[in-house]
Amino acid sequence: MAANGPSRSARAPWREAGKETEFRRRALSYAILAPNPHNRQPWLVRLDGDDALTLYCDLDRRLPATDPYDRQIVIGHGTFLELLALAAAEDGYGTEITPFPDGEDMTTLDKRPVARVKFIAGAGEPNPLFAHTLARHTNRQAFEARDVEADALAAVLSSSSVQGVTAGGCGNDALAAHLRNLTWRAHSVEMTTDYTNQESVDLMRIGAKEVAANPDGLFLEGPVFALGKLAGVISREQMADPNSSMSQQGMTMFHDAAMSARAFAWLGNSGTTRASQIAAGRAYMRLVLAAEREGLKVHPWSQSLQEYPEMAGLYREVHDLIGNGQRLQMLVRLGYAKPVIAAPRWPMETHLIA
Repeated sequence: MAANGPSRSARAPWREAGKETEFRRRALSYAILAPNPHNRQPWLVRLDGDDALTLYCDLDRRLPATDPYDRQIVIGHGTFLELLALAAAEDGYGTEITPFPDGEDMTTLDKRPVARVKFIAGAGEPNPLFAHTLARHTNRQAFEARDVEADALAAVLSSSSVQGVTAGGCGNDALAAHLRNLTWRAHSVEMTTDYTNQESVDLMRIGAKEVAANPDGLFLEGPVFALGKLAGVISREQMADPNSSMSQQGMTMFHDAAMSARAFAWLGNSGTTRASQIAAGRAYMRLVLAAEREGLKVHPWSQSLQEYPEMAGLYREVHDLIGNGQRLQMLVRLGYAKPVIAAPRWPMETHLIA
């Protein structure tokens, strides 16, 4: 690892994906690379017999402040399951996925399984989207001043209209201008509400050493952050204070990113069951892979969809604007940008239940 550079060990799962010899473990080595809220990686897996597995939520990896009903965490299990299925299909295995086989609680997750998966030899057909798995990374940078091509946006929306989920989107028009403003206001609410901002602060890993020790959550790496931490100008205390210079600089950076959005995409469905949240996650996994296929980068900008009291007004506004009578599950900005480094990941073994 270069001095003060990003942690190489924290990205080892990206390099090791696909190297397992047992087919379920090989599929899991890809599934752990799925996008998930705040990079919490809340997945626990028990291998059952020789052709099945059970997926659970690590209940210590939820986001109670910004995700009080665990909706986003369940979506993160959906992305995991979809990437698992796509990876298994590469080896010719079909997957029968049964969400919440022992029942569900819409208020909170508990120790009951999130899904059971049965693998069926010879029933899987590879999907071209899978080829983009290792190149897909959430991109929080400002996007290029270049409109998203209409055909590319249409292709992304078509690929993610699956599992009973409706995908919508817009290019650089009046609706996009409204969404730029709305999503920025929602981001501001989250960052200036003490307890929701503190949730992100607590999950911040500053510098390669912290990232290597806890390869999850949010990460700040590189020489600038290493020196800033050493000098005491970059700290969790500064991040927790919305009036600090560091917080203000962070808000400016994210404002620039928000205003750079030239296209948006969103996913909606009934939202009435946990299975509908799993379906949204599966559709979102396809959305991000299709975006990579089209040369586009994706940044989730879904704060307005969250369900804590301070967000209620913007929640109503965004649903009135683009909900079309459905429960919006994901809202993202799309655009062209330079690639970014992969997010840290815990090793696959840490997700397995003995």
